[in-house]
Amino acid sequence: MQDTIVRFENVTMQFPGVLANDNVSFDIREGEVFALVGENGAGKSTLMNVLYGINTPTAGNVYVKGNKMEKFNPSEAIANGVGMVHQHFMLVPSFTVAQNIALSKEPRKGKIFYDLKAAEKATRDLVEDYGLVVDPKAVVEEISVGLQQRVEILKTLYRGADILILDEPTAVLTPQETDELFNVIRRIVKEKNMTVIIITHKLYEVMAISDRVGVMRKGQLVGVEETKNVNERILASMMVGRDVLLDKVEKTGTPGDVKIEVKDLHVTDNRGLLAVRGVNLQVRAGEVLGIAAIEGNGQSELLEAITGLRGIEAGEVYVEGTKINGMDPGKIRALGLAHIPEDRISTGVSVQSDITDNLIIGKEKRPEFSKFKLHLKKSTIARYANEVFEKFDMRGAGVDTKVGSLSGGNMQKVVVAREFSFDTPVLIIAQPTRGVDVGAIEFIHQCIIDKRNEGCAIILVSADLDEVFRLSDRIITMYEGKVTGEFAEGEIDKMGISYYMTGDRSGETAGGGA
Repeated sequence: MQDTIVRFENVTMQFPGVLANDNVSFDIREGEVFALVGENGAGKSTLMNVLYGINTPTAGNVYVKGNKMEKFNPSEAIANGVGMVHQHFMLVPSFTVAQNIALSKEPRKGKIFYDLKAAEKATRDLVEDYGLVVDPKAVVEEISVGLQQRVEILKTLYRGADILILDEPTAVLTPQETDELFNVIRRIVKEKNMTVIIITHKLYEVMAISDRVGVMRKGQLVGVEETKNVNERILASMMVGRDVLLDKVEKTGTPGDVKIEVKDLHVTDNRGLLAVRGVNLQVRAGEVLGIAAIEGNGQSELLEAITGLRGIEAGEVYVEGTKINGMDPGKIRALGLAHIPEDRISTGVSVQSDITDNLIIGKEKRPEFSKFKLHLKKSTIARYANEVFEKFDMRGAGVDTKVGSLSGGNMQKVVVAREFSFDTPVLIIAQPTRGVDVGAIEFIHQCIIDKRNEGCAIILVSADLDEVFRLSDRIITMYEGKVTGEFAEGEIDKMGISYYMTGDRSGETAGGGA
């Protein structure tokens, strides 16, 4: 039996109006990979922030290596050997790898001058010792996301961590980078006897990498299981309190007429640089076109151009046969386009308005909701909002709740509910289930396929390759603003497609063919 290295004892974390952790108790063993899973808002990140000293618990105790935590600050956690890599990296983009790793603990010459060579040597020693290959002299903003994550891990190791917390570590990684990360985790656990705690919502990754898994629901610990004794379906049911069926969705019908057409499209980003370079594509009625790309390769700018949120430098875009170049978003939507945007806060909702108002945006002048397009029918609107609210299971709020006070997952449900209720032939979707509970993912996926089966033409962009593969009839890959590959359903697997996502068109021969 492995020794206990971390123990949570009746930990409760109360925020104003929210009980984030409710009397949580469990142990984590030395030299294991422990996965912590749960729905959005289940309390898993809050609990790990307690372990790392970011949160001070309202009640209960935490022990690390037998030492009771007293101060609950990161300095105390680091002194106990706890390191945390957050989902959003905390690196200085203009600094080198070595400078980032040594930041706040810089080696000195004569206790005064920064010794950069010593920092680079310390980084090289860590790289060699742990097998996390990265160039100490490389500038962070010029290296891949996967390498940036290695820098974050090396930062924690430089400070002496032997308990490593990884918060959603694969959220922005390709399958190839995920495999590389998991190989690193297995090696440091086996060779260095480190303990790794992974916060994740990807259940197949739990099965692939963890020794044990803890499941949280509504702030409480549902149970801790040996991973070998469970499967994805069991874990999903534990997370949401009911059976969850994430099988292949049923698609019916065949593609019809072209509803979206993009010809030799060129679009610039916010810096004035070309982000989309010569893209051509067509999407037909009754078809989902999935776009697989690493963040920052033009997929966002492509969707913004199609929906009128970004200007077109060159090329043409047609929606329902009408050229939309130069049209504003309102006119494009009037052609029959609905849009779930990538940034729900900036372009998806009105945070100062309540849920009811957000649900009828774009519908407020319809006869069923207004009289002579001037006076809103408040009772009808309230009834409609309550029906949608219940259907999409927006928890912890009411229809009169300000959207800005909702969790990210509930905010997304507001956007999805509104856009799916439009009777439109074209649907543009970006990151539909980001930050959404596993039960709601099942529901949203079925809604997307229902729209597809009804004859809607859909473009889907998602950072979750499982989502892209599950929902798409065709998939295109993008790299540096260009289309690098196009595949019918079943023609390629996730590992193979990851090569095309990095600009390598030899994915079939590199171990990725279907």
